[in-house]
Amino acid sequence: LRFSCRVGGGLVQAGGSLRLSCAASGSIFSVNPVGWYRQPPGKQRESVATITRGGITNYADSVKGRFTISRDNTKTEWYLQMNSLKPEDTAVYYCNGVNYLTSVHYWGKGTLVTVSS
Repeated sequence: LRFSCRVGGGLVQAGGSLRLSCAASGSIFSVNPVGWYRQPPGKQRESVATITRGGITNYADSVKGRFTISRDNTKTEWYLQMNSLKPEDTAVYYCNGVNYLTSVHYWGKGTLVTVSS
């Protein structure tokens, strides 16, 4: 099971927007939830947003009201729309999924998002 992450541009000015997409190759029947993590420079990886197959979402306080996670179950893809970006959103972003039977995490390759002030 592999996740492929795409980003519509990696460098944006503060206040701008970016959209991240993640596509899974293979069945994600037992993977729930899916979501996004990020690792800012010099800091630990943190959860940004998750979404269950049923559409229940969870967001980090720092992104609530600015980021929106969504998914297309027919395409096994999920997305992160990031609006009103701030320099502190600069990080390597990873798409993620959790096998709810084994608690194993699956990770996509990280993609760097840089927000300039």
